[in-house]
Amino acid sequence: MAKIERFEDIEAWKKARVLTNKIYGICRTDNFRKDYDLINQMKRASVSVMANIAEGFARRTNKELINFLGMAHGSVAELQSHLYVALDQKYLARKDFSILYDEANGVSKLIQGFVNYLKKFQTQKLLTPNPKTPKLSNSLNPQTLKQ
Repeated sequence: MAKIERFEDIEAWKKARVLTNKIYGICRTDNFRKDYDLINQMKRASVSVMANIAEGFARRTNKELINFLGMAHGSVAELQSHLYVALDQKYLARKDFSILYDEANGVSKLIQGFVNYLKKFQTQKLLTPNPKTPKLSNSLNPQTLKQ
């Protein structure tokens, strides 16, 4: 059972980091070079996913983490919408679009699964178990999340 002691331990953050690096990579290709606005929006949306997960974790309460995970979830949808623009403008091949879109969808599912998990055990302190569930460890276990 993996424990979440820092935001870098959150699986959704790890996957969002990988996705962000891919987005930065495609934004460096010749197809994107002149569309500065779309490049900026795509980078900002992907970075926002990571940042909101990290900031929510740092707030140290499930309530605030759930709130920031909601914002991260919204940023994934924003990124997916930008991917459609890139596809429509022929900046991305259909295959590349599908790969990135599916990867973003995977991040979205991880975030939603984490939210569902947290809502089951919502308490005031992030790493404190609910008194009614004495068998719950003092840390979050991402392995129990449904994907």
